[in-house]
Amino acid sequence: MTTNILEIKNIKRHYPVSSGILSLSKATIKAVNDISLEVRNGETLGLVGESGCGKSTLARLLTGLESPDSGTIFFKGKAFKDWDSSKIGTMMQMVFQDPYSSLNPRQKVGNIISEGMRINKTGTRLEISKRVEELLVQVGMRPEHAKRYPHEFSGGQRQRIAIARAIAMNPDLIICDEPVSALDVSVQAQVLNLLKKIQTEFALSYVFISHDLSVVSHISDRVAVMYLGKLMEISPTEELYHNPLHPYTQILLEAVPIPDPTIQTADVSIPGDMPSPISPPPGCPFHPRCPKAMDICKETPPMRKEIKKDHTVFCHLY
Repeated sequence: MTTNILEIKNIKRHYPVSSGILSLSKATIKAVNDISLEVRNGETLGLVGESGCGKSTLARLLTGLESPDSGTIFFKGKAFKDWDSSKIGTMMQMVFQDPYSSLNPRQKVGNIISEGMRINKTGTRLEISKRVEELLVQVGMRPEHAKRYPHEFSGGQRQRIAIARAIAMNPDLIICDEPVSALDVSVQAQVLNLLKKIQTEFALSYVFISHDLSVVSHISDRVAVMYLGKLMEISPTEELYHNPLHPYTQILLEAVPIPDPTIQTADVSIPGDMPSPISPPPGCPFHPRCPKAMDICKETPPMRKEIKKDHTVFCHLY
């Protein structure tokens, strides 16, 4: 039986906002709005959606950087609130989107990678130094790079350093928040292959967040599609790409460019703009832009429906 390393149940995260000179008018941004999801041991769960749909907020909730307003997050079968914060910090790490701002420019690479080990006193100074050198080699760097500063490296090399820092404490789960979106295309493939290699060596689970469906298909075992703070569809990767059920997923996949200039493709776009998360539409949040919307979509939120094994959709069409 497959076990889940991470499970979230009905979590919400809303942010109050004020407007006007006296800040009297208050509203709420519904960044994450009632999401339930699980991450299985050893798998890579891809999380995709347009910018502003709540992916990064969900990532911060999953790592404990923020707390949900309601709902529960379980890690290894135990609720977050029952874990010691320092303990869970060693078992779960995050790789951020921007390798230029995620590393402290005033610290040498060796200090950046070893910070967690030094705080948790996992060995002597010599043992930690040797461990840093081993980690650098594992991510494709050289041991002497530990004595340099982040500004001396390229974007791809900095992301390798960030990955070395993430695996330094032997975590069980890594949240990757668009880890290759700021890199050149040629470097993206190298970093993705490194992540897959590290996953095998360390028996890791990943949550891989991206807006690039081509990248997600390369690395993910399952994919969850998110829109305006809610989930639209969850499916094994191959099944999703060959048999997308939700109209939003279908449009996203049709819009993926084909890297062949001899193939003519239709100009695919989603009509209209994404509604504001301050006042999301009632019913299905995608209905104002959905070409297959029905009257029920405008009033009633769709329930979770498992169409076939592991393939779930939130849509009134099914």
